[in-house]
Amino acid sequence: MQGHCLCGAVQFEADPPALACVTCHCDSCRRQCAAPMTAYFGVRDGQWRWTGETPKRFHSSPGVERNFCGKCGSPVAFRSTAMSDVLHLYVALLDDPEQLQPTLHVAYEEKLNWLRLNDGLPFCIGPDYTKAQPLPGG
Repeated sequence: MQGHCLCGAVQFEADPPALACVTCHCDSCRRQCAAPMTAYFGVRDGQWRWTGETPKRFHSSPGVERNFCGKCGSPVAFRSTAMSDVLHLYVALLDDPEQLQPTLHVAYEEKLNWLRLNDGLPFCIGPDYTKAQPLPGG
């Protein structure tokens, strides 16, 4: 899987399969991406590599590092110390974003009230999809 930022300076490759592909509703992801929710996929270290410029880093909150392009500002990825061996890349940056499909909504308790979803996906409380128990519904 290959992808890049808006200007193409930051480029990446990730080897399938992705650990997970989810949509996130947390305030931090919404603000970083300027969107009501975002979709990202996780890949373990050693399964991805930067093939263009290395993105800039911003420590947005304790234990969370967010990556973005230093030229165009596109959000590219994030890493959490809770899942320190996993990098999360944004699905929309893939050359073929249709190759992945979210299977879960995370941080659903932070979903904007006006956002209406009818995708039937399960949702969980909190951002850590590896530990959270999905709730029925969606």
